Amino acid sequence: MRIPAHSVCTAIRDDIVSGVFERGARLTEEQLARRYGVSRVPVREALRTLESEGFVVTRRHAGAQVAEPTAQEAADLLDMRALLEPLGAARAAQRRTEAHLKVLRGLVRLGQERAGRGRGEDLRSLGGWFHETLAQASGSPALTALLTQLRHKIAWTYVVEQPDRPVEAWAEHGAIVDAVARGDAERARALTALHAERSLPLHRLKNPGHGPVRVSQHAVNTTGLRN
Repeated sequence: MRIPAHSVCTAIRDDIVSGVFERGARLTEEQLARRYGVSRVPVREALRTLESEGFVVTRRHAGAQVAEPTAQEAADLLDMRALLEPLGAARAAQRRTEAHLKVLRGLVRLGQERAGRGRGEDLRSLGGWFHETLAQASGSPALTALLTQLRHKIAWTYVVEQPDRPVEAWAEHGAIVDAVARGDAERARALTALHAERSLPLHRLKNPGHGPVRVSQHAVNTTGLRN
């Protein structure tokens, strides 16, 4: 049975993000085909996709290698997220379905419960599912794909620490869902922008030689967010 290239792509990407393949490591078709038990054809297609996503680079006479993002490129990821996640939330307020709302409310309920009980080990995955569902609720496959790719790259580039007050972080998630449920696009946008800004200090570069994370200077309109 032929293994789809997108399955091979997912497997290689996961191994890059988790550090199985270190930055700058050479990636040969033969090595990858043997690791994943596939032919070289889906590996070749997967490497082309990963190169377009920025996880892999192809150098003359050296072949495919894991990319080595610079500090500037890493900072740009957070800036892009700060722009795109609020847009996704605003779109979700306009296009979400009842099924999306049910899942989002369920995730907030679980997150608040486990944050209150100090079960921090569950919160990272719950937060990922929350933001993935919020992106899907935007009704825009292109925007959802961009946000998914950003999450992969941020996980690859940064160690993201848990907030000191996880209950407050999940209260912010709940407020975003309330705005989405009411169809209030501007409030959903502003709350999501504020949430992203507050998470910036939790990001630490995996390569400390690249220096500290540059905090975005984008202004966030917080008017009325305490209402």
